[in-house]
Amino acid sequence: MSTDLFCEIIAGERSAHMVSSDDVALAFLDIRPVFKGHVLVVPRVHVETLTDLDDVGPFFERVKAVARAVEEGLEAGGTFVAMNNRISQSVPHLHVHVVPRHRKDGLRGFFWPRTTYESADEAASYAARIAKAL
Repeated sequence: MSTDLFCEIIAGERSAHMVSSDDVALAFLDIRPVFKGHVLVVPRVHVETLTDLDDVGPFFERVKAVARAVEEGLEAGGTFVAMNNRISQSVPHLHVHVVPRHRKDGLRGFFWPRTTYESADEAASYAARIAKAL
């Protein structure tokens, strides 16, 4: 097992405010929350990115359950669910952020600037390149 922060939590070597734990994943409060109740869901197996995770279905069932629980348990209007892969990934262990949302909470869309395609042809070329890689 790797020695990243999340592996230490999984191994019981570091404490966390646990929300759930089973043979697939752990969910615990983020120590630097966007809003109170911000939960991280991590796979028990050490993988760095989503593309490294072999069986995504069971893991995302846990993410789905946590998103529902954050809404219900905190009476949130919704959730923001996100992950980074390598770039901006603060811990090199796959993790999904589940952030409670409320109307007028101050969070506006995504955290980065938006862009546009020069033309429909340029957009089509990006779609084609991604589709080819699939």
